[in-house]
Amino acid sequence: MAVAGVSDLRIETARLVLRSWRAEDLDPFAAMCADPVVMATLGPVMSRDETAALIARIDAIEQANGYTAWAVERRSDKRFLGWCGLIPGTFWPIEGRTEIGWRLASDAWGQGYATEAARQVVDWFLANLSDNALWAITSRGNHRSRAVMARIGMTRCPDLDFDHPKVPEGDPLRPHVTYCLERPH
Repeated sequence: MAVAGVSDLRIETARLVLRSWRAEDLDPFAAMCADPVVMATLGPVMSRDETAALIARIDAIEQANGYTAWAVERRSDKRFLGWCGLIPGTFWPIEGRTEIGWRLASDAWGQGYATEAARQVVDWFLANLSDNALWAITSRGNHRSRAVMARIGMTRCPDLDFDHPKVPEGDPLRPHVTYCLERPH
């Protein structure tokens, strides 16, 4: 799956590797995106074809920007756990701003992997991009992601909360919250 011309980025933490996507990531990621538990706070479950299209978009982001929502694998057994990384924000209130995000398999929750990966992504952001802030959004009820945002030092920006334009009216996932991590001076 990795796009030609993009170096195989590798970011390591004590327990994880964040890296460019590979063809063999499709099946475990498709299973994850079809899991109603994983998608409960993110949106509808996705088909294998929808997941493949998502990976293609992620690869295109890496090709264009040099960063993306990287694949996350556990170092001890090389198991694919999900993704964590950066993407360009595409709509208000984060349009044109760099957004951090993550999505992990449900059996990997509660073990600190999202926080560990996100902290490393914050470090990469601070070392490699010049933006004055890093942004994150999630559905109001996604308390797990909101806890990760707080643990990595992000601050809630309630004046920038919004209804997600791609989520239908009346859907409980439509109300979104916005968090920010300002670059240290």
